[in-house]
Amino acid sequence: MTWKVLISAPYAMPVIDRYRESLRGAGCEIIVPKVNERLEEHELLPIVGDIDGIICGDDRITARVIEAATRLKVISKWGTGIDSIDVEAAARRNIKVCNTPNAFSEPVADTVFAYILLFARQVARMNADLRANRWQKPQLFSLREKTLGVVGVGNCGKAVVRRAVGFGMRVLGSDIVEISPEFLSRTGIEMVSFPALLKQADFVTVHTTLNPASFHLFNDLAFQQMKPGAHLINTSRGPVVDEAALVRALESGKIAGAALDVFEVEPLPFDSRLRQLDNCWLSPHNANSSPHDADRVHENTIKNLINELKRRANA
Repeated sequence: MTWKVLISAPYAMPVIDRYRESLRGAGCEIIVPKVNERLEEHELLPIVGDIDGIICGDDRITARVIEAATRLKVISKWGTGIDSIDVEAAARRNIKVCNTPNAFSEPVADTVFAYILLFARQVARMNADLRANRWQKPQLFSLREKTLGVVGVGNCGKAVVRRAVGFGMRVLGSDIVEISPEFLSRTGIEMVSFPALLKQADFVTVHTTLNPASFHLFNDLAFQQMKPGAHLINTSRGPVVDEAALVRALESGKIAGAALDVFEVEPLPFDSRLRQLDNCWLSPHNANSSPHDADRVHENTIKNLINELKRRANA
């Protein structure tokens, strides 16, 4: 039996030749479209009609796409987040949705701490000053003097907490899910309400999934509640932060700075006001970059796809 498999995950596409033989051996015929960051609904609709499986990135696999994909049996997400997939529509069609939990927690946590250290120790500013012949000594801070707020204490959040404890920081957490007593005891993290976290934290790092409750969680009200001089770091999903509200908070000085790896629209539009703010650091949805972890996700994503297609064939 031959299965037609669409591979649209940008991270998987450059290395697909490594796995072509195993896919072919499982009876998979590979279709690799041109993809920039992701495929939108209107780009998927014309090409999914005869597709049996998808290896996707953050493609907009909506209910309309799922209804158009009459042969679709499995969606294997490259990575963890499945918020761009209409999982309820997939369930109605008995389409299996797979992912790789805890895929990139460690490199994402490293990125978060790179930004925290950048803000606290101002190495980029001092480097720029010296190269411009300015001998200036800004006030710096030790991390042990500061409080970190972690919004969403899942796998990524926990990896950040472990690093913060190593730096001697006070750590606050906020989550709608109960955190295990063992983790609380081992790390000393204090679980508080979202407003209480915003009021006390010098650095706020976001690790929530994107859902109706977290959409624009960081809005004008949230920024008003944040501690003056605080910094926001978002490596989760762009729409968790209302970017217009963030711009207002940064321009007014309500918060001192922000670092964003994810955006409401990706790639970030050229005319985004965020590009013009010196107190906002930007990166291209790349906090997860790690060859070791990527190889594990490549293998797991393909395994998930093949296992489900084999199961269907033998059913």
